[in-house]
This record gives sequence, structure tokens and C-alpha cells, in this order.
Amino acid sequence: MKQIASIIAVMQVFFLQAQNFENNWTGYFSYASLKSISQGNDKIYAAAENSIFIYDLSTQETETISTINGLSGKEITTAYYSKNYGLYVVGYKNGLIEIVIDGDENILKVVDIREKLTIPPDSKQINHFYEYNDKLYISTGYGISVYNMGALEFGDTYYIGDLGGQIAVTQTTVFGDLIYASTSNNGIKSALVNDENIIDYQEWTTSSLGGYKGIQTLGTELYVLNNTNILFKQDSDLGFIEIDSFSSSVIDFGVQSNILTITTENTVQAFEEGYNLLAEVNNLMGYDYTLQSGFYFNNIFYLGTSTLGMLVVPESPQEALQVLPAGPLYNQPFSIDASPGQLWVSYGDVDLTFNPFPLTRKGISNFKNEAWKNIKYDSLIDQLGVNDVNDLVYVKINPENPFVSYMSSYQKGLLKLNGQEPSILYNETNSPMDIALENEDEGIRVYGADFDREQNLWFVQSKIDNGLLKLTPDGQFQTIDISNIIDAESELALSKVAVSRTGYVFFGAVENGLIGYNPTTNQFNKIGEGLGSGNLPTTDIKALVFDNQNRLWIGTRKGLRVLYSVGSFFESGAETDAQPIIILEDGVPQELLFLQSITDIEVDGSNNKWISTATSGVFYLSSNGQETLFRFTSDNSPLPSDNVLDIAIDDSSGKVYFATNDGLVAFNGTSTAARDDLENVYAFPNPVRPNFTGNVTIKGLTAKANVKITDITGNLVFETTSEGGSVQWDTTAFGKYKVASGVYLILITSDDNLQTKVAKIMIIR
Repeated sequence: MKQIASIIAVMQVFFLQAQNFENNWTGYFSYASLKSISQGNDKIYAAAENSIFIYDLSTQETETISTINGLSGKEITTAYYSKNYGLYVVGYKNGLIEIVIDGDENILKVVDIREKLTIPPDSKQINHFYEYNDKLYISTGYGISVYNMGALEFGDTYYIGDLGGQIAVTQTTVFGDLIYASTSNNGIKSALVNDENIIDYQEWTTSSLGGYKGIQTLGTELYVLNNTNILFKQDSDLGFIEIDSFSSSVIDFGVQSNILTITTENTVQAFEEGYNLLAEVNNLMGYDYTLQSGFYFNNIFYLGTSTLGMLVVPESPQEALQVLPAGPLYNQPFSIDASPGQLWVSYGDVDLTFNPFPLTRKGISNFKNEAWKNIKYDSLIDQLGVNDVNDLVYVKINPENPFVSYMSSYQKGLLKLNGQEPSILYNETNSPMDIALENEDEGIRVYGADFDREQNLWFVQSKIDNGLLKLTPDGQFQTIDISNIIDAESELALSKVAVSRTGYVFFGAVENGLIGYNPTTNQFNKIGEGLGSGNLPTTDIKALVFDNQNRLWIGTRKGLRVLYSVGSFFESGAETDAQPIIILEDGVPQELLFLQSITDIEVDGSNNKWISTATSGVFYLSSNGQETLFRFTSDNSPLPSDNVLDIAIDDSSGKVYFATNDGLVAFNGTSTAARDDLENVYAFPNPVRPNFTGNVTIKGLTAKANVKITDITGNLVFETTSEGGSVQWDTTAFGKYKVASGVYLILITSDDNLQTKVAKIMIIR
């Protein structure tokens, strides 16, 4: 192995190391679908959809690497382990290359291909890596790029199409004194590997026409696989001759440790030189699998599956060991909800027009007490005793009784869960929910849901007149006719639901805006676009939430609004226009989140707002929206995508979960819900050491508690009133200057003056 220390030195001179976020973030990625498997340094390296794990052959322990450690979180297409340099090289669909240094897990980002303006975005995909004489030949959608492994820098790029055009290269290999390239549509190309003019397309010859999946050198033999799954071997006199064919599509074709491995969806075969079959796996008792990659090493198969992670299978007996790091079922969470110590995840899907087709059947996941329980789709319908429960698009946990949760199906009704188990599916057979008569294919389209203070669940069903429903804790349904406020059958979809602390029910209608319902008077009202008519930027409402001051925050496909006077919403002649939040940017008034497509809004224990968007990541706003406290994107945080679909907050810990279209991550927030008493007040960090630059968080507060901080002689340096269960102190004297070293007293009084608490914190400068 080359000296890793010299590689690190090169990185320090030429590159920026990827940022590690482990102190403040946690990743919850699925490692069930494996794209590539490699071996080196007594370890197996497995590349999943957008993260990797390392399996130690000696200890059988696994280590995961994801966006939390600095990976990009984008779609991985191939990976390779360099035994010469101790580097694990990961290639992406967007042209990015990331290099993980073995034993150190530093990550180097190589962005040259991704940023190349002369290459179309759909041609930047990294297809294959091949190492020869300290050079890494990179097969891409445009040709071949050469990367110097010792210097960690790019060399030449070979454009080998007609007249030097860009063509897709699937694999490369060196055989004799020639480098060969298999192409997806332009045959087999070859050139002298040490030709000084190899960059010239005219130096390349075409030895076979058609499309090819790959080309591999096995000892003194050269093999090539075409797009119709026919395998050829080069003959010095006859050229490429057919030696085998496969009835199933070959999805992985490669040589490692002088063994040729050929993998189809359900079979993997290992061949030595002479195309002699060493071993194969074509059936594993107890496992229903689909293969995506395969590898053979030391008489053991390592199978990369689409849903089961890695299966480790010895030649004999062929009894599989499943290796799958803990995580959710999939990396496409659509809806999430959290309660203290618990998170539910669903994987349904609808597009911008609320079209659920093609239907999604993916099961559900629960994270509780730091452990995952995944219920696959087949198990879910078996436990419920139903034929189908697709497109679970919304999750709601009962905040007063977290044992009970619900999931909305945008085809099959309402799913109730008790604990970590599915309990009952409410549909047209056991509830007032009806299938839309106009089009039975639309099914029972349940979406948004929310609980009132009596633990009644309010939810909406699209395409029927009785589109607003209430489910009581004892299982009784009440339906509310909404036909007097909107034409339910023609309305595209009903979306999110929010219930105020006074019991008013609000829900979104894509074409009609915001609809409010007063259960006491059975009265409806609605607002839409335009001044005097509601002042919404669009009727397409994507998010609704009441904050701690009973103000309704409204997220739409074109921006943000706040309804400040919810109490007068149903009064005749009352002002019902929702208001934008105006902020100053460089002294110029601007509308906050102008034209942003908002996907969710959540309120934390400090009444601050977490707002997710479809294209711009996440915003963390102060309680009134005037200050942006954090802004997270895929560029400055572990978010794997800027398309953040949903947010959930664990009020007991302050942890904030983000569901993106490329995976689930969590930020270790500090804002918690208000407590009933002051018995468990504490401050952290404590002591505050000289190198600490953040804020001190004081947790365990009651709502509206008065918090004073004084020095040991009684001089007041900070005072505030809690919005929720925590406050933060920047360790300054009312923002003027950093306080000196010493012990400081935290004096806390509840809002009703009946409870008091004194805590201490030490500052070390």
C-alpha cells in the first residue's frame, strides 16, 4: 500500500476536506439497497444509494459513512477500493467523485467533472473505475477521464467518439499493451495505453460494433459482455467469440482478486481463468432477494441486494448472514411525526397535483428508544388482514397519548397504529368514508390530520361532500358536509389540517385556499388570493400550523402567510386577510420566503418556526419571523437534498427531524416543550470552557417562566421570559460584552410565582 500520510499531505495542500457534522447532526439512512461491493484491507466496502458502510471481516462490525461524515448524499452509481493507496473511491450520477481515506475516513471531494460546463448534465455519470500504473481510468457518460492516484489530480480526458465526440463508456481495462473501452452504443474501442497521443480520437480503433455493458481482464484472457447479455472472449485469431449467454439481465460484471464475478437479479457466479466456474449462488432458503451487485473473496460470496442489504454466503454450506446497519426501510421518506423518544415514517407519494400514480407500496418504519422497527408492505397487509394499503402519505401521533398514531392513505383510508403495530384500517367497509362515485379508481383519498385538545382526530378526504371527518378516542366517526363552502367533487385535493387550541378546524384546498370550520356553530369560512379576499399568494396550501400564541402559519406553493386573528375568522365583516412577514434586507423591505414553495412548518418549544421548502432547504426563524436563526441546505449541512418534504420535532429532546427525497437526518436542537414544574432544570454546557463559542442552553422550564442570571454578588447580566421549555444565553451582559470567569446564578420563577428554582453555571474564560 502506498503511504497514506503522503496522500493526506497532498489533500492539505490542494483540497478542502469535507466537513464532519457528527457533533450536531444524526443520520438515519437506509443501507438496504446496495449498488457496489469492494474488498480491501480485510474489510468489505458496500455502497448504498447515497451512503456507504464498511464491514470488518475480522470483527464482523460495521461502520457507516453518510452526509453526517461529509458525503454528498447524492445518488451513487459505482465505487472502487484501491489496495495500492488505501483509498475508497465513490462515483455519482451527477459526476461528483468522493475519496474516502481508509482508516481515517477523511473525505476528499473531486468536483471537476460535476462542474465541467462543456459536458451535458446527463452525460456526467460515473460508470466505472479501473486502476492501472497509478492511474485511475474513469468511465463516464462522455468518455474516459484519467486521475492520478498519487498526486490526487486529473490528467487527460479521452473523447473517443466519431470526430472526437462524447460517447458513453461503460467500463475500461488494460490487456497487453492496449487499453480497451466498452461503450453503451458505439462498440469496443482500443488504443495503446502508453501512446503519447492517446488523447487523439484517431488513435483509437473500433474492434466490435454494438452496445456493451462491460469489459474485463482475467489473467491472460479478455472478456466482454454485450447489452443483450451475451458473453464474449477474445481469440487472438478470431476476435471476440461467444462463449456464454444469460437468460436474465446481467447487472454486475467485474474482476476482483483475479476472479470474474457475473451477477444477475437472482444469481451470482464466480469464474477463474479459463472461464472455469468456481462457485455460484442461485437460491438462498429464507431470503426473497433481488441482487444489484456481487463479489467473491476467499470462498465467500458477498451479495448486494435491493432491500436486504448485504448477504454473506460461504460456498458451503450456503447459509446467509445478513449484514444491514440499522436504519429505516427506504431513503425516500414522505411524511414523519415525532413524540418524546419516538418517530414514525411513511413512504407514500403524491406529486404537485396530488396524483398518487404510480401507486406506492412500501411499508412503514418506527424509531423508538434508539432502535428501528420496520414493517414491510407484505407484513403490513398481513397484520391488517387487507389486500392493499398503499400511498401512506401523512403521519400523526396523538400528542396526549403517543401509543396511538394514524397514517393517511391516499387510496385506502385511514390506518390506526397501537404502539409499534398496525391495528386497523378504516375504509368504506367499517367507517363513513366513501369511495368517490365519479371515479372509483381515485379510491379513498385521505390526507391531512390533526388532534384537538379532547384527542379527537380531525382529517380530510378529497372528492366527497362529507370531506371533513372527526374520529373520537373511542372510535366513533362524525362527518361534516363541506359542499356549502366548496364543490368537493371538482376540487383537486384537500391538503393539510390544523386545529387551534380553541377547537377551530382549518384545512387547505388546492383550488379554494384556506377553509375554516367552527364545530360549535357548524359555521364555515374560507379565504383565497387577493387583498380583501384572504391575501394568500396562491390557493395551493402545503403547510398549516398554529404557534404557541394561536397564530396560524400558512405555507403555500408560492410563499408564506400568517393569520393573526383566528378568533374573528368566523365573524361577519371581520378582517380575514393573512399577512406576509416583511423583513429588511440591506435596508430594503422584502417579503420573507417570497415565492418559495413551502412544504412544512413546525413550531418548537421556544415558539420559533422550522420551515422546509421544495428547493431551498430549511429555514429556522425567530418566533415572529423577523430573524433567520439558521439556514440549512445540502451545501452547508448534512441535508442530502434541498427538497425537504417534512419536519418533525421531539419536544422532549429538541431534536428536529428532516425528511428529504434522498433520506432522513436530524439536527440536535436545543428548544424543548414547556414542563409542568421546575424540578429538572439544568444548563449546558456546564462549565463553559475557554474554547466554547456558542450559547448556554437552560432546559426544564415551565411556560412563561422568568429567568434571571446574576453574578455571585447579585449583579444582573441577563433576563428573559421563556416561550417554551428552554432559553439560551450568549454568556454576555445583556449583549454588551462577554462576562468574566466565575460562578453565575440562574434564578427562575414560574409564571404564577408559585414555583422557584436556583441553578448554577460556571464560566471559565
